[in-house]
Amino acid sequence: MTSTGLCVLAVDDERPALADLKRLLSASPRVGDVVCASSGDDALRLLAKSQFDALFIDVQMPDLDGLEVAGVVGRFAKPPALVFVSAYEDGAVGAFELHALDYLMKPLSRRRVDEALERVLDAGERPMPAQPVLDGSDEIVAVEHAHGGATSLVARSAILYLQARGDYVRIVSDEGRYLIRGRLSEIERRWQAYGFHRVHRGYLANLHWAVELRPTLNGTTTLVFSDGSQIPVARRQVAELRRRLRM
Repeated sequence: MTSTGLCVLAVDDERPALADLKRLLSASPRVGDVVCASSGDDALRLLAKSQFDALFIDVQMPDLDGLEVAGVVGRFAKPPALVFVSAYEDGAVGAFELHALDYLMKPLSRRRVDEALERVLDAGERPMPAQPVLDGSDEIVAVEHAHGGATSLVARSAILYLQARGDYVRIVSDEGRYLIRGRLSEIERRWQAYGFHRVHRGYLANLHWAVELRPTLNGTTTLVFSDGSQIPVARRQVAELRRRLRM
């Protein structure tokens, strides 16, 4: 990082998209310099010659794509902070596995670019582990904000509970509310080994965040989480939950 701000490498094989990304990055007071590359090969050549604070890179490119470039960069002694840019959501899980700080959906907005840059700055102030390790509980989910707009990456371990909403599942985490397309029953099957339990026909709870089983005046029971939020518990699940939570 220079005295004037972050040094950022922007990579996209589409010229208009690259120009737009450069414009948004350059407009931020957090950024001191923006260098552009139009291919994965060009990006690696620049990264080999110069030190960058952040790499903003398109996921889908001919020859070397963004994920492949990030895989190489991740082996650098001092890799830049990684932010992916894409018109599609299907690269989000792979992006986080490469320790990306953010995943921006096209068309880009100034707000989302600024959020990503803020994450880059925050990451630069924290000591980074030499070998970050993800276990199964830290699988990442690509989610949409509940009111539409940006796609975010949410760690499964940060999710408090999930609620069935037709063809979607509402995700409630310690950071926000999101939506993901799918069925609660399928998520239950895949996530039950990581502390998620079906407490009600419409709810799947992360028991690592549960703090209390609370009876209500009408004879039902709710499960209370560390943030104070509550979800209903089916009568047949109460005894099993008490056993699992040792309450």
